[in-house]
Amino acid sequence: MTKRAEAKYKIDRRLGQNIWGRPKSPVNRREYGPGQHGQRRKGKPTDFGTQLKAKQKLKGYYGNISEKQFRKYYAEAIRQKGDSSQNLVGLLERRLDAVVYRCKFVATVFAARQFVNHGHIRVNGRRVNIASYQVKVGDVIEVKDTSKQLAVVIEAGQLGERDVPDYFDIDAAKFTAKMTRIPGLTEVPYPVHMEPNLVIEFYSR
Repeated sequence: MTKRAEAKYKIDRRLGQNIWGRPKSPVNRREYGPGQHGQRRKGKPTDFGTQLKAKQKLKGYYGNISEKQFRKYYAEAIRQKGDSSQNLVGLLERRLDAVVYRCKFVATVFAARQFVNHGHIRVNGRRVNIASYQVKVGDVIEVKDTSKQLAVVIEAGQLGERDVPDYFDIDAAKFTAKMTRIPGLTEVPYPVHMEPNLVIEFYSR
């Protein structure tokens, strides 16, 4: 098992939830946390603890984004007009690695980040290797021609554990996708319940 996979499953166990909905998650077998104190009885969570867990869950879901970068998303979300928690989800869903993951070009969000960083993705015909790049509505995302036959791409397309959400227009044969709109919270196919409103409250303290 790679370090990335270990880290991914450790996030699942620490939070006690299968946040990506993957069949191999160890949470499916044991719901207690990792380490020698994982089975220790937990007390009633405080408001702070509940908000912190909501933040860790959302941050972890998108590939365990750094705290510095995640705080920037919060700052941008409250700067924009409208509901801040919806804005936060919209910003996260527009990350290029999240788009690559959503469109099933690769199997996991961690693999998507690496895939983007290694230059396998083009946006509007231009190579983009920044995972945090913000995709705009109408942008065309495509897998580079020489990368379409990679095993990770072929295997991801055959996964039956998740579907491509309808805010993307997909051409599976050409490995291209277009973002048709920025989704609302209820449209995002999270396998577990996400509470971005608690994340906003956490940073607003």
